[in-house]
Amino acid sequence: MALKGKLEDFGITQLLNLINLARKTGTLYLEGPEKQSHLCFREGKLVYAAMSGVDDSLPIVLQGAGVFTSEHVRMIKQNMAGKSDQDVAKVLITSGRLKQQVVLGHLRDHTLSVVYQVFSWNRGTFRFETSELPIRGRITSSIALENVIMEGNRRLKEWELLRDELPNLDVALKFAERPSTPLRDIKLSVEEWRVISFINPRNTIRQVAQYNNMDELQIRKIVYGLLQAGLVEMVRAPRAAMAAPAGAKSDGGPASSTVKPEMHRPAVKRGIIHKLIRRIREL
Repeated sequence: MALKGKLEDFGITQLLNLINLARKTGTLYLEGPEKQSHLCFREGKLVYAAMSGVDDSLPIVLQGAGVFTSEHVRMIKQNMAGKSDQDVAKVLITSGRLKQQVVLGHLRDHTLSVVYQVFSWNRGTFRFETSELPIRGRITSSIALENVIMEGNRRLKEWELLRDELPNLDVALKFAERPSTPLRDIKLSVEEWRVISFINPRNTIRQVAQYNNMDELQIRKIVYGLLQAGLVEMVRAPRAAMAAPAGAKSDGGPASSTVKPEMHRPAVKRGIIHKLIRRIREL
């Protein structure tokens, strides 16, 4: 008999603690306010996680991690159509294109990113099906739940703070004319530079996140940091930019059914961009 109920009565932390302590094997099906997810466990350890609307096939996950380009993904899908992730990984590893630890590491990161997202779900339903594991052909991990629970709760608190600071992602950003932080003191990560490269009053924060395969926590952290540094300012995006642009082309993003927005690069005449580029090259 399946264990089921409402997330309002039995939260994600409690569910994961129960699965961990009882060393359960099976799948936890979650239905949140907007999405669905399922998490698979073997003897109390997390082995796989999926989110509705997200293409978690191996080539797409590796593209999101910056290992593959969209052209690489297209060629793999064309040459290995119908092959499972396990089969694709075997070909890539035995051919020397990838190392096994690289594949496993990025898939593990993707699995954890899905799980950390569901920690913020406090409304919806859950159902745990014992011994049911829909993971045929998938590459799985074995992740201890103790650390997942601690990190998930830490991120939840961080998420709540950032959500209060940036409640609306359907606004745009522009570069500050006079940054309050000296450019010599700026140290940007790769993810921050990816966001900066698409800052334009015609691009909403949500669109930038979608284009760069970032979840809401990631984009909020980066944008909040840029705002605190005085590098950018929030502006109201044009109404047309807030909807999915007509004619936008998919670039093999996180979900095959999700069309990536057509992004607008910042105008090159802005001196701040040139200064940032020079600063990044010096790092």
